[in-house]
Amino acid sequence: MNRHYTLTISCPDRAGIIAAVAGFIAQHGGFIVEASYHTEQESERFFMRQEIRADSLPFDAAEFGLRFAALAQEFNMHWQLADSAQNKRLVILVSRQDHCLDDLLHRWRSGELLVDIPCVISNHEDLRSFVEWHGIPFIKVDMQDKTAAFEHIAALFDEYQGDTMVLARFMQILPPFLCQRYPGRIINIHHSFLPSFVGAKPYHQAYLRGVKLIGATCHYVTDELDAGPIIEQDTVRIDHGDTVDDLVRYGRDIEKTVLSRGLRYHVEDRVLVCGNKTIVFK
Repeated sequence: MNRHYTLTISCPDRAGIIAAVAGFIAQHGGFIVEASYHTEQESERFFMRQEIRADSLPFDAAEFGLRFAALAQEFNMHWQLADSAQNKRLVILVSRQDHCLDDLLHRWRSGELLVDIPCVISNHEDLRSFVEWHGIPFIKVDMQDKTAAFEHIAALFDEYQGDTMVLARFMQILPPFLCQRYPGRIINIHHSFLPSFVGAKPYHQAYLRGVKLIGATCHYVTDELDAGPIIEQDTVRIDHGDTVDDLVRYGRDIEKTVLSRGLRYHVEDRVLVCGNKTIVFK
């Protein structure tokens, strides 16, 4: 795809928002290649996403922001402008299970997922050789003192200039201070169809409950366990003959696809948060 800017906006709903934004872009010769809109009725908020061809504008992203500021203030907009020439930087956290990490690194190496991965952090050594084979620094963090460990993780995230922290089956509960430090920037894959079966061993919980569907959920992390805004979900049907091991095996496939889809929506700036919900412009 040609270089483009992605403009995302949320603001109180009122007449004339689309016309004003489109008029501003047209006034400067901007060419809109994709546009999406949504009004959330209960909160009376308006959400917008537009992709603008970078070469159609006579100025860069910084100058766009300076010129757009007055319009944004008029409509009380919360907005951002992303440049497709600048890849998002993902810091991946993982424990021992490698299926989600393996999938993400494959998509990254093949160019399907256009991101930079400056490092992978783990609380175990198991995946060091696999990660380093990809030419990515692998950093083990000792979790014996969890407060110190999570402070170290936060420091590493800042040191490597991470944009998004991805919990690719990182089997640790993040403390509130870390969740609050990076709101909307930590993404988790949970191995159940939330809000069902939160916490540990959800496949075992599902098996004991006798459900006929299991799933996985990609969501933003908040300081309430497994309760952050949901980005993407999927399910698979099971039956009475399936064991817990079968559920785990089926679930791994769903976890990989749900995480990759949700992460793609996030890095392409297709996800806007509305309270504890998300607007996802696919």
